[in-house]
Amino acid sequence: MRPQNLFISIALLFLAAGPVHAQDIYKCTNDNGSVTYSNVPTKSCRKLVLDPVNLAPAPKASPRTPTPGSFPKVDDQTQKSRDGDRRRILENELATEQKNVEQAKTALKGQEALVLPEERMQGGAISGGKVQERLQPYQDKVALHQRNVEAISKEIGNLR
Repeated sequence: MRPQNLFISIALLFLAAGPVHAQDIYKCTNDNGSVTYSNVPTKSCRKLVLDPVNLAPAPKASPRTPTPGSFPKVDDQTQKSRDGDRRRILENELATEQKNVEQAKTALKGQEALVLPEERMQGGAISGGKVQERLQPYQDKVALHQRNVEAISKEIGNLR
């Protein structure tokens, strides 16, 4: 075999074997506590033991089985009554949440108008960071109730 062909054969062998070798991954934490990941270890790194990647296809979902004939059924009138009850409950919850949104907005406006002495810096300027920190729970409460209103409205929209 000619040396040139031998060299090409060896090079192809190394190229084919390259993807098989997985690199080690290291989790590194610096003095400030921030975490980075690397394939190059340093003294502040520790090697991660990772599970192999599963490349097998996901199992196919089994077809739905039909409802057995002995399964209890509800007559149309009972179901309509239950649906009506559900709608009334959701509408009451929606009204309550809308009232809670208004109360939370009122409380937030009251807090926004208020400036506490500890929020003033020397020279009379207001510290925005301290004010924002104080207002955050009120803003979170408004956002929570608004999300609840959206979720309940969506649920009412999904009713038959």
